Amino acid sequence: MPLFRPKPLLKMATSTGGKILEGVFGINKPIGISSAQVIRDCQNFFDPSARFAPALEQVREQRDKESKYQRNRRRRFPNKVQTKIGHGGTLDPLAGGVLILGVGKGTKSLQQFLLCTKTYETVVVFGASTDTYDRLGKIIKKGDYSNVTRDAVEKALEPFRGKYRQMPPLYSSLKMNGKPLYEYAREGKPIPREIETREVEVSELELVEWYEPGTHKHYWPDEEAGQAEKDVAQSVWRVAKAQEDGGEESAAKMAAEEESKALEEFNSKKRAAEEAVDGLVSDETRASKRAKNEEGNPEDTLMSGALEVKKEKLTQPPKGRGSDLVPVRPDDMPAPWEGKGPPAAKIRMTVTSGFYVRSLCHDLGEKLGCGAMMAELVRTRQGQFTLGGANCLEYDDLLRGEEVWGPQVESMLDKWNARPGEIQEPTVENGGIKVESEAVPAREEEPVAVSG
Repeated sequence: MPLFRPKPLLKMATSTGGKILEGVFGINKPIGISSAQVIRDCQNFFDPSARFAPALEQVREQRDKESKYQRNRRRRFPNKVQTKIGHGGTLDPLAGGVLILGVGKGTKSLQQFLLCTKTYETVVVFGASTDTYDRLGKIIKKGDYSNVTRDAVEKALEPFRGKYRQMPPLYSSLKMNGKPLYEYAREGKPIPREIETREVEVSELELVEWYEPGTHKHYWPDEEAGQAEKDVAQSVWRVAKAQEDGGEESAAKMAAEEESKALEEFNSKKRAAEEAVDGLVSDETRASKRAKNEEGNPEDTLMSGALEVKKEKLTQPPKGRGSDLVPVRPDDMPAPWEGKGPPAAKIRMTVTSGFYVRSLCHDLGEKLGCGAMMAELVRTRQGQFTLGGANCLEYDDLLRGEEVWGPQVESMLDKWNARPGEIQEPTVENGGIKVESEAVPAREEEPVAVSG
């Protein structure tokens, strides 16, 4: 397994001296918060800290030497100085787990983490498919799950092991003719050409826990998609299936047929009426949320990331636009099905870059003929950064004060610089598993982002 060896980070001295903290460490991102918000939260804690004061002073000294042109490039916030932090592959708000952060010059090493292997644990709930392939979307179709057993799921998982070509979700960051795929769905337009698949590899795929009907709290969404959205999504799925079964020529023929059919059957007045109603409901929902936010007591709100506030005193970061992105289902809300409901399964996988966990969940449901969606996702490892390991900070520790997170972050950055920054894949020899690589889509993985 090859090792990536970035150049050692140079510890430049400031005019007042002092150790400059920079490097790479992991943090356990909570569900419900964006990766960008985790960066902003870290900056809120790091910027006032004496530990990061030398690094911020260095930035100020460098800016004093900048040309007028360089200063003008920061016209929006010309005097704002923040700890420079970036992430090595974002996690969707619905996903939690290992998020790799680079600090200062450590951001230069982040690009390499996009190509390393990653291990995930996901919960799949059967019996319905959504437009986004997860529980935050709208239901496109429902299926009979009465014959879905653990043995049936184990057998259906077999084709997803090893190398294969994976179809991305319709609602992904991928673009076609310069336009995201989800825009075609939103506008009710047919996909203009075949959807490109990606070669991915799954080196580990294991069903680790089985939940019988009535024994879990993983639910479908309550909202169903409008007929126009259902028509478009199912049209795309049929074209995608034709692509897999009969190649490009078959897919192109079916795409043309689907487009013709859509144009004939599509009722523009009905769609306009549906969109008008959706817009009205959406406006009322936003107005209701604004009213609640204005009337609510700040002390009663949950902290960023929808973590439970324990009785111990925690310092909460200010709410940001990336906070509380995943709605919490009330305990007293009735289940969206009759009787005990469908079974669910927890699946662990180690995958290559570019892999969509949501697609695996959706495709598994199609294989079983009942539909399925991703209900939960946790990244337990990325490269040598492991959830619960010595190089991965618990997000809760940020809230417990610098006396808790300060020594940990400093130690993690020191360890990174001591090697200096080897990105090493786990192998049998070094105590891990032998693997070869997810890029969580815009919903699971994006290019490196840097702030500060």
